[in-house]
Amino acid sequence: MSFKEIIGQEAAKQLLQSGLRQHRISHAYIFSGPPGSGQKEMAMAFVQALYCTAEGDDACGECLECRKVLHGNHPDLHQISPDGATIKIDQIRDLQRIFSYRSESGNPKAYIIDQADKMTVQAANSLLKFLEEPPSPAVAILLSDNGRALLPTIQSRAQWVSFLPLDPEVMLQMLTGEGFPVALSRPAVHVAAGLEACRELLRQNWFAEIRNVVLQLGKDTAGRGGSPIVTAQQIVFKTGLGEHLDMLFDLFHLWFKDMIHALYHRHDHIVFIDELDFIVKHAFSRSAEQWIDAMALAAESKKKLRQHMNGQLCLEQFLIGIGG
Repeated sequence: MSFKEIIGQEAAKQLLQSGLRQHRISHAYIFSGPPGSGQKEMAMAFVQALYCTAEGDDACGECLECRKVLHGNHPDLHQISPDGATIKIDQIRDLQRIFSYRSESGNPKAYIIDQADKMTVQAANSLLKFLEEPPSPAVAILLSDNGRALLPTIQSRAQWVSFLPLDPEVMLQMLTGEGFPVALSRPAVHVAAGLEACRELLRQNWFAEIRNVVLQLGKDTAGRGGSPIVTAQQIVFKTGLGEHLDMLFDLFHLWFKDMIHALYHRHDHIVFIDELDFIVKHAFSRSAEQWIDAMALAAESKKKLRQHMNGQLCLEQFLIGIGG
């Protein structure tokens, strides 16, 4: 993994590569940003560049040190992730024990803590002592969706590296370049966090099926003459798609947003581009305020679902609400 392979996050790359060039490496970093923004990939690229025997601020990918990192068997790199719901004090103690031995290669030892905000209070306090007094030269990289949830004392002892959400258009270009269908990739980049999450979603057959359901129900409720509640019963709850209702509401949110884009002639923003003719034709059947109300209803329905409302009842109420 090299910095060149990572899409976006130019500010984070610049900060880290500048440190490598100037040989000014912090003893601890917090990589904070939304899920799917590439923190883990950046951490691996940084450690590989740190250990690479070639000159420069990026990994060559070919030297022995690079290959060890790539194959996951570099003796000086250790990774920690939650054991169940949390990162426990025993995991930090194990790390301290491993780090009590000096590196044979002369490299600083490095450790990456994934979802670092999931540390228990005891684990975080134990890590704090370790950050302050490592037994041997060490570089800590703490990954978090919310770095502000870490202990203030840990935050104050680490260099902050901010990550931004990836641009949907950039992700769309990459996914279609990899051969994923445009019609599915367009909604995927708006509902999934990051490239890998998009790829995972696009590999699921149910995602294409749910998208088709939303298009069918969207057309029915736009006055095409069908009965959306009967349709929902037949093609959602009798086929097992009922367990993906949260995605159905997310896609409906995009469908209503497309109607607003069509109202204002912003056709290049439309997600369901293969339904452009239908969307343009029916967008003016309601005002922008009514479409915004429909978006709010989709968000409210998703919230009810999370509060364990019966799925079928939730969808029926939603369809009645948007049909009015």
